[in-house]
Amino acid sequence: MSFMDADFMLKNAVARELYHETAAKMPIIDYHCHLSPAEIAADKRFSSITEAWLGGDHYKWRLMRLAGIEEEKITGDAPERDKFRAYAAALETAVGNPLYHWSHLEMQRFFNISEPLTAANADRLFDAMNERIAQPDFSAKKLIARSNVRVICTTDDPADSLAYHRAVAADPVPGCRVLPTFRPDKAVLIEKPEFAGYMQTLSAAAGRPVDSADACLAALTDRAEFFAGLGGKLSDHDFGRLPGRVGTDAEAAAVWEKRMNGGELTEDEADAYKGWLIVRLAAVFARLDWTMQLHVGSMRNNSTRMFRTLGRDTGFDTMSDFETAGRLSRLLDRMDADGVLPRTVLYSLNDKDYLPMIALCGCFTAPGVRAKTQFGSAWWFLDHRDGMERQLRETASLNLLSAFVGMLTDSRSFLSYPRHEYFRRILCNLLGTWVEDGEYPRNMETLSAIVEGVCYTNARDYFGF
Repeated sequence: MSFMDADFMLKNAVARELYHETAAKMPIIDYHCHLSPAEIAADKRFSSITEAWLGGDHYKWRLMRLAGIEEEKITGDAPERDKFRAYAAALETAVGNPLYHWSHLEMQRFFNISEPLTAANADRLFDAMNERIAQPDFSAKKLIARSNVRVICTTDDPADSLAYHRAVAADPVPGCRVLPTFRPDKAVLIEKPEFAGYMQTLSAAAGRPVDSADACLAALTDRAEFFAGLGGKLSDHDFGRLPGRVGTDAEAAAVWEKRMNGGELTEDEADAYKGWLIVRLAAVFARLDWTMQLHVGSMRNNSTRMFRTLGRDTGFDTMSDFETAGRLSRLLDRMDADGVLPRTVLYSLNDKDYLPMIALCGCFTAPGVRAKTQFGSAWWFLDHRDGMERQLRETASLNLLSAFVGMLTDSRSFLSYPRHEYFRRILCNLLGTWVEDGEYPRNMETLSAIVEGVCYTNARDYFGF
């Protein structure tokens, strides 16, 4: 078998047929990513493969650090060629790491380069890839269109003016809608140092005073409606540790006042406010017919030394072992009991939560809605082959795999769309294996419909795109 050839990861005839005849032809819906709307609006071009590949990519930065490469060649001021050489040297030895597959899929799909990247050929491939990047068709919008992307949902603060989204709507990506996603973490995570200052930012954006917990909720409601007016259909929340309870109106008001007056909150007080606000926001999302995404389990900025040097989102976050199941159950149950539970997608950064979270999804359903509450794509440290396959297997075991909304990039890179191909190959190989093992009939019409749904149509219909 050739290196990462057309049948890469497709280990049986059914898998190959499902992938080549169905999955490979499906468009992409990237319903959660961190692409910059400003860069899309500007139809960004890249100075080199180093900028396109390594700029802002903390996955690659972590790999390079693990290989012992000095920070100067990672986030520092080393020449771009030297940084590329350093990444090539690290990647060459990264057997079993998803970056090895992702990087080579990107080389194949965007640069027509099929040979493995090594320290020995790094200079030659650096020049070849830069030559390709210099071509007129290598820009943000053209890369999106070339990747057959129909919908992109960026991640946006409630106070954002969405001016760049307006600009993209006026001069769109061919065949693709770019929509905002409502990410109110700065208003929810009351224990964070930036909370008090953010209340002023939110007040200015909403054009109303934010002088109480109720006023904060009202301002966020106004901003959610503003997002909806520009096509927004999702919210997103990163809790790390979920709140342990839902406070009363009076508790939330008192906690907000204490925090704004410089008081130090207990964990229980912070939880009371956070639980109160997310339940109230859920009612807003349900009214707007949005989908709510809950990301849990991240543990941020583990290295104080590097946080002080480089700041956040530079590769020093990891997964936690926080309690999740009980807290999530109480939160979803409160929303459900109040009649405000929107369609909800759950993600955990620790696979210890896979089975409990997937099982909980089956407790919060609704007639006429396929998998109203569902477990999302393997996320961040888990979006490798084993993590993706486990998520698919356990969703199939406890829930309904055929209703799953599929893959997302969760990426800041315009070159990351081959990750959907990676996921689709894993999906097709898993289904094909079940057929080849006699666990499911060789009904290609039904299997193809399942693949089409997981790759594209489920997300289209679930989110209402």
